[in-house]
Amino acid sequence: MPRLASWIRPKDEKFFHPILAQRPEIEVCNAARQPVAVAEMDALLLTGGRDISQEFLRQPVPDSSVLEEGDLPRDEWEFTAVQNALTRGLPIFAICKGLQVLNVALGGTLRLDIRGHDLPEQKSHDIQPLRNDAAAAHRFPQVNSSHHQAIDRVADGLTIESWCAEDDIIEQVRLTDRPFGLAVQYHPERGEIYGPLFTDFLDRINGIQQD
Repeated sequence: MPRLASWIRPKDEKFFHPILAQRPEIEVCNAARQPVAVAEMDALLLTGGRDISQEFLRQPVPDSSVLEEGDLPRDEWEFTAVQNALTRGLPIFAICKGLQVLNVALGGTLRLDIRGHDLPEQKSHDIQPLRNDAAAAHRFPQVNSSHHQAIDRVADGLTIESWCAEDDIIEQVRLTDRPFGLAVQYHPERGEIYGPLFTDFLDRINGIQQD
């Protein structure tokens, strides 16, 4: 049975459980609840959460007051897990903070405080308009949104697939030098239109197991 490693906060489990429960052949290992050895995982799901701890950022922080207090044990586990997954070529799906973790782990930087992407009406409604690259496998005209940080300098190895149509904030990137790595700034676990994203990712996990 393939093992999907993740760090899913208790308050987010209600979103992810119905999706992941559709694939009982995949064991979900939640490091937020019990230790998960990254060397034993077959895929990595990076989910939303508080800002990355300042110790892990690869850039100056002129005003630390804009940062939320990070979760250092989580960040230590996730950055270790990302490096392990990249080295082994495992499937990676990164959501919201997860996109930021992946970008920073690869050497990129973040915009530390942006406006207009965490309004109440955006959090569970797909109203934020996107522009999509024609080559993107997954394209949505509108998405939800709940974040105050975003990618600034895109790390090497990532290609941009979608931007916010109103301010060009990067909303979707893909790993270009690995078998499968997709990262989105929006929250697909909170909407019904995003099923193909999870299907693509979970299918890749089974593919790893079958090889």
